[in-house]
Amino acid sequence: MILAPTPRDAIFEEGTARLLRFRPAEGAARAAARPVLLVPSIINRWYVLDLRPAATLAGHLVAAGHRVYLLDWGVPQDEDRHLEWDTLIARLGRAVRAVRRDSGSARPGLLGYCVGATLAGIFAALHPEEIGALVNLAGPFDFRHAGLLGTFTDPHWFDAAAIAAAGNVAPQQMQSGFVALRPTLQVAKWVGLWDRWHDAAAREAFEALETWAGDNIPFPAAAYARYIQELYQENQLIEGRHHVAGRRVDLARIDAPLLTVVADRDTICPPPAALALEGAVSSTDRSALTIPGGHVGAVVGGKATRVLYPKLAAWFSERLAA
Repeated sequence: MILAPTPRDAIFEEGTARLLRFRPAEGAARAAARPVLLVPSIINRWYVLDLRPAATLAGHLVAAGHRVYLLDWGVPQDEDRHLEWDTLIARLGRAVRAVRRDSGSARPGLLGYCVGATLAGIFAALHPEEIGALVNLAGPFDFRHAGLLGTFTDPHWFDAAAIAAAGNVAPQQMQSGFVALRPTLQVAKWVGLWDRWHDAAAREAFEALETWAGDNIPFPAAAYARYIQELYQENQLIEGRHHVAGRRVDLARIDAPLLTVVADRDTICPPPAALALEGAVSSTDRSALTIPGGHVGAVVGGKATRVLYPKLAAWFSERLAA
């Protein structure tokens, strides 16, 4: 089994974070005019976007001629418990500027996944002049539609500050919440694997996804408390009351082309939570794509490789060329 197969180099480091640049496909010209920065979730390993040879968004974009970068948030250490939400967005900003310098492009494309999409959207609202195109890949913006995760984090019984006071939120703590969303999934996936045990490709896909799913990282405590309180519990972002470094985050300032991708069975980011961004921005070029599956399967499953990856590559080519 090969994980994270696309060749890459780290070109920028800050704390535990790294900016990765994927090497162009052999024999391909340097696609300086079409750079794309991928922003994964901060609570999962980055390589879900470069999972295996048969399921790699990064690799597909490289093969399509894009200059592809990825912000690896790194693994927070104990001392990172004080890492603030504002600091994460500032770190993303420095990654964007590093991409601009390295690629020679004034306005690269930006694709965020899960919490990474929420952070990418916030950055695009604060610095619209730096982004040429934005993809929201299953990232929540209207937390009224957060589904069961919204119920779990209801302030009547959930105190995020108390949890964060103990330090970084451990992967086991967060995973227990995700398991509670679909408690029978653990049994169902093994039963499904047994039905496909004769298929070597299916076994390899299962093993790769299970390896990634069990390779989670902590959520920095200070950032976690603010994320839960201000976004999940108070829904400040879509309502225009969220502030970063003293500046109000006005999603209407996003004027770049926007593509929102949702999964029809997503319980972590229900489609309405992501689609709300379309109604908040000022972009005249707005579109949405629905992929069958759940929050992760939609990104690495069969429909992703046949539908999602080609759509994203073509969409970025058209918007960034323009």
